[in-house]
Amino acid sequence: MAELYDDAAFFAAYARMDRSERGLEGAGEWPQMRALLPKLSGLRVLDLGCGYGWHCRYCAEQGAASVLGLDSSRSMLEQARRRNAHARVTYRLCGMERFGYPASAYDLVLSNLALHYLADLNTVYRRVSRTLAPGGTFLLNMEHPVFTAGVGQTWAAGPDGRSAFWPVDGYFFPGPRRTVFLGQTVEKQHHTLTQILMGLLDAGLRITAVVEPQPPEAWRERPGMEEEMRRPMMLLVRAEKPADSGEGTA
Repeated sequence: MAELYDDAAFFAAYARMDRSERGLEGAGEWPQMRALLPKLSGLRVLDLGCGYGWHCRYCAEQGAASVLGLDSSRSMLEQARRRNAHARVTYRLCGMERFGYPASAYDLVLSNLALHYLADLNTVYRRVSRTLAPGGTFLLNMEHPVFTAGVGQTWAAGPDGRSAFWPVDGYFFPGPRRTVFLGQTVEKQHHTLTQILMGLLDAGLRITAVVEPQPPEAWRERPGMEEEMRRPMMLLVRAEKPADSGEGTA
């Protein structure tokens, strides 16, 4: 998706989003994601699809020994280096499919709102398992299967023009889904819940938490937030590499 995020018009619209301007405080899922993080002091962290680098800087400020943020978009990394530079954070232009994933090199691997752009989750899962040290954590947040299976990822309108229901179709047929996001046609990948969770187990990881984020209570009166309580948009999963595990497979 690097071409999309490096498109000037699209990126200008993305830059105006609340999460772009306010960082983690503008991301409704952040309190629930933060609660799933391990203690960060001394950890080696890898962020897959780091975007503006908000999570990278947070990890460093919480005492992580080193943080590597990967993204395939030059525009994203320019913002990351400008907004979220830190002595223990390195940003690298690299898609998560092309990274080398050295064995047992990281204690924590993060991925926030990036994995739903990948057709092949299982290969990345296996490589994450390999690059995690025994006892390490993989924390991912991606679009929920109910959301990605939504027809056009939009509400069906009732006779009064208001959102009547969220239509879901083709759920058991994984693959590309095209939708309009910030005025541009975007292609994402739909994966079933079985694929997302069993893929982690098949990669040798142990699932320790599953959360469907909801808007914080303080946000419930904001425009559009009522709809966010009617269907899940995101899926948070924490998985761990067993402490007695080997290096994992490629």
